[in-house]
Amino acid sequence: MGVKLGPLMRELGIGKLIDPSDLQERILIIDALPTLYQMLAMIRDKRGLYLVDSKGRVTSHLVGLFNRTCRLLAMGVKPVYVFDGPPHPWKRKEIEARKKERLEFQKKFIEAVLEGRYEEAKKLGKRAMIVTDEMVKSAKRLLELMGIPIIDAPHDAEAQAAYMVSQGEGFAVASRDWDAFLYGAPRLIMEFKVSITPYEKPILYELNEFLTKAGITQEQLIDLALILGTDYNPEGSRGIGPKTALRLIKKYKNIENVIANRKIIWRWDVPPDKLRELFLNPPVNKNYKIRFREPDVDGIIRFLVDEYNFNKQRVLNELREVLKRLESEKRGVKQVSLDTFFR
Repeated sequence: MGVKLGPLMRELGIGKLIDPSDLQERILIIDALPTLYQMLAMIRDKRGLYLVDSKGRVTSHLVGLFNRTCRLLAMGVKPVYVFDGPPHPWKRKEIEARKKERLEFQKKFIEAVLEGRYEEAKKLGKRAMIVTDEMVKSAKRLLELMGIPIIDAPHDAEAQAAYMVSQGEGFAVASRDWDAFLYGAPRLIMEFKVSITPYEKPILYELNEFLTKAGITQEQLIDLALILGTDYNPEGSRGIGPKTALRLIKKYKNIENVIANRKIIWRWDVPPDKLRELFLNPPVNKNYKIRFREPDVDGIIRFLVDEYNFNKQRVLNELREVLKRLESEKRGVKQVSLDTFFR
């Protein structure tokens, strides 16, 4: 879901367009699951159905993940993908509710496809998406073959990603929502779309700039988010938007005082101080290693072309640009002939 901070960012003038070239040689820590969902939403046939291989297995996520990762690498950006672990016990109820909702939309989606209502099916399909364990497994295998580091989080990938950037292991978290800021990520990049040319410019947001212009602390940002609603209290306080939430936090200093003055009603099992502490000190994996390797071209061909029926020439075309980049980076140290990989 993600906390709704967008209106405040726009109101305060936070965020600046950057050129993708500014990210050359930078490590981006990417929240993997939203990326897979985005690929499932974007990559469909004309009926709104996922792309599948000859065995009926979904490949939309692999198509998108491969193309995007190749283009990042070809641009000189170094992606690291962080995958969610099992949901935190306090979030389990929300996860189950989302799954139930998606299953309901999936039924409607299938009915629309069978009845030939393809435009309706395309709209329903975006709300019917489910990333399965098999999809995650295949995505991880592809990234391994591409030489991309994979980090498994204890629970929330955004918490892990925020920790890694705060430790100087990456330049920014790349995500589609604002939750990384709640976990203390210094920088967040949104709208990084590399599927078209010319590339759209991504937007860089800096946590300290937001806190300074909003006039609040990190703890108050978390309290503001709890008023609006997070994945742990998804509905938040009904009828209160971002601007009102900010005003309440600045006036009453913390969410406990907001509650005590009866400005909101706390309806959740876990008290706000416990959730605040979870955002401030989330469980993270500290025993990770970031190690980039050269792509295993033969392995990628076997995996995508032989196993999942990808078009070999298209795969080679994407890889060619990656290997050109790697060659230029190593020039003067060790020459690598592209002919070696494309005989």
